[in-house]
Amino acid sequence: MNRIFLIVILLAANLLCNAQQNNAKIAATSQKMATTMYLIENFYVDTADMPKLTEEAIVAMLKELDPHSAYISAKDVQKTNEPLVGSFEGIGVTFQLLRDTILVVSPVSGGPSEKVGIMAGDRIIKIDGEDAFGKKVNNDFVTSHLRGKKGTKVVLSIKRGNESELIDFEVIRDKIPLNSIDATFMLTKNIGYIKLDRFAQQSTEEFVEALMRLKKHGLRSLVLDLRGNSGGYLQTAIGLGNELLGSGRTVVFTEGLKSPKQVYDTDRNGGFRDGRLVVLIDEGSASASEIVSGAIQDWDRGVIIGRRSFGKGLVQRPFTLPDGAVIRLTTARYHTPTGRCIQRSYEDGVEEYHKEMQKRLDHGEYFHADSIQFPDSLKFATLNSGRTVYGGGGIMPDIFVPADTTFSTKLYTNLVRKGVFNSYTIDYVLANREKINRQYADFTDFNKVFNIDENMLADFKKMAEKKEVEWDDEQFQRSEPWVLMQIKALIARNIWDIDKYYQVVLKEDKVIEKAIQVLENKKEYDRLLGK
Repeated sequence: MNRIFLIVILLAANLLCNAQQNNAKIAATSQKMATTMYLIENFYVDTADMPKLTEEAIVAMLKELDPHSAYISAKDVQKTNEPLVGSFEGIGVTFQLLRDTILVVSPVSGGPSEKVGIMAGDRIIKIDGEDAFGKKVNNDFVTSHLRGKKGTKVVLSIKRGNESELIDFEVIRDKIPLNSIDATFMLTKNIGYIKLDRFAQQSTEEFVEALMRLKKHGLRSLVLDLRGNSGGYLQTAIGLGNELLGSGRTVVFTEGLKSPKQVYDTDRNGGFRDGRLVVLIDEGSASASEIVSGAIQDWDRGVIIGRRSFGKGLVQRPFTLPDGAVIRLTTARYHTPTGRCIQRSYEDGVEEYHKEMQKRLDHGEYFHADSIQFPDSLKFATLNSGRTVYGGGGIMPDIFVPADTTFSTKLYTNLVRKGVFNSYTIDYVLANREKINRQYADFTDFNKVFNIDENMLADFKKMAEKKEVEWDDEQFQRSEPWVLMQIKALIARNIWDIDKYYQVVLKEDKVIEKAIQVLENKKEYDRLLGK
């Protein structure tokens, strides 16, 4: 007993000594930093911008830690959080800048602009009597003039169609929701589709509403599209786990040197825990997207289709500094239910880490599944069927679908880069909105019948020439199906909404095609899940 007591005393003394040594190091480091700042401020040859130097020093320190610890200045905190908080205060319009003019693409449904009668296609010429056109008009100008506190008033002078007089609208700003679901519709009679753009505060509620709408149209199987979804809130990932996994299932656990293991389990049975499920991922799917797809895969709940995900599995905790700035400091790592670490290696430094996507492209990973090799040490077994899945960073899909580059040409890239598609379709809709609304009963009718004719294509080429895009007929032949589809999809978006854009473009999506094949073949679906 005395020996055990002595060992405990020695361990406690050792821990205390280590703690004292660590505290001494921290104190010495803090003193060193403070002394450096004092010397610069008091003895440097010229005037030094001390706040700027401080921010740059913080950024440099965080960069040495890992790729995802970050500093956010006080003025950028709100802007950074806005997409995930899920709302802002303003007039409620989606806009584009067309030749230095603010064009209303669509008013937000139920928002303040729609309530007073502002319509898609309207051009905002004056804001509170100030000219709102010309070179001074950019995104910052629009944001600073149209956003504002709920309840405040703004007068917009609108140019509508061919009317000669401007129309004044008094708009009372309000809270405007930022929807995180881009599209919800039925791919087939029984297969529904949900495109989730990010994991925001209200995404779970949006997802539940989307499921309810799809169920009214016969939903039995679901495609959840997380391609390009860079993540968001952990609690939203848990919320989706409730809807798809049911109660009592681990979605993810976190662990770090100074952060004890914390397990996040689902706590209720959601609305789609039994139907067939496919989750789509690619190299742009990160963080919360990988948490959800990893949990779905580990529990053999659904089939993952696409390409290997990004591999961002570091947990950031926000710490507010005295001036309102925020440090998002990495405190732990995400692990899937089987124990796979989502985060890929960053041992070679931050710069090399950020070159990873280009390395994958150069290595052929986007086109050949066998270019990705995993050592046996990274093998894990799923929790129900014991299928083999792999760790090592990112989520490897159950079915690999290569990137589609059949349409990719220099011509197509330049058409996108120089904004030819947007400029042409905006002009077309401005001139033809009423005609399209008369000619087609609804979007479904438009989608079935509408095609790009020769006259439209000739006008599109003229727009390309105006934007200084060199036209190449041979390259156009390769890209033609995708060019025509993009034109049609953007016209649909500008007349209706972004949901209709996806309904057009997904017709030619090979990943969607594979998802439908799997979901319609129960035997193959069960085989993939080890049933």
